[in-house]
Amino acid sequence: MAEDPGNSPAPEDGDRSEPQSLELLTVVIPARDEEGCIAATVEHLHLELRLNNVPHEIVVVDDGSTDRTWGILQQMEARVPELKPIRNDGENGFGRAIIYGIDHSIGDAVVIMMADESDDCRDVVRYWNLLNEGWDCVFGSRFMKGGGVIDYPWLKLRVNRLANLFIKVIFRIKLNDTTNAFKAYRRTTLDGCRPFLSPHFNLTVELPLKSIVRGYTWTTIPITWRNRRSGVAKLKMKEMGSRYFFIVAYVWLERYFSRGDYVKAADSAR
Repeated sequence: MAEDPGNSPAPEDGDRSEPQSLELLTVVIPARDEEGCIAATVEHLHLELRLNNVPHEIVVVDDGSTDRTWGILQQMEARVPELKPIRNDGENGFGRAIIYGIDHSIGDAVVIMMADESDDCRDVVRYWNLLNEGWDCVFGSRFMKGGGVIDYPWLKLRVNRLANLFIKVIFRIKLNDTTNAFKAYRRTTLDGCRPFLSPHFNLTVELPLKSIVRGYTWTTIPITWRNRRSGVAKLKMKEMGSRYFFIVAYVWLERYFSRGDYVKAADSAR
């Protein structure tokens, strides 16, 4: 079951809308030079969802790869009919790839997942089940009871905890892992968070914060994260600091000065 429902201006546990039946789960996976792991990620995810009878599509967005990532995805289409590989031929960037995947998907629920198998595909099933209970969003936390990390680089870990503490304090929320990309949303929630502003990894902060500030219901569950076993991490801390700060400041200003102009309509998820 879910733990730690958010204490924010968003409706809380008792105020969830009546569960609207979801028909299809989209898993959006941005991939750039992931030839060493993309096949295993897709195959393991597809197997887990099929075993749990989750109707799904897997949208993998090749975001300007220079290795064999695209070729591997094309070869996999024949044996994984739920796989939908697409190429982002425009400007590249982690956030742009996710937005491109969302815009080219058809599921009424969306999970954003990393390509490197750092996320546990069993948690995708848990996300799907909770969305079907009526939540607008489900956020995973690696740092709550029951969660964990494996082989997390010590410097990134310390920076991560400081950044998340800062966000937690200024937004006055219980969520302690806002920066984690691995989260789930109803399609109606994502549409209510538009326009998306973040072309890079700061989209991982924009989506949950906008969801909370705009009044969508959310809950948090513990998840496990494992450091990648192949390839190179794409997140560069020295490049992202100012971008994260920009989007945090933007959503904070929206919360306190927009006078509710963007808040979810009471019947938007019904």
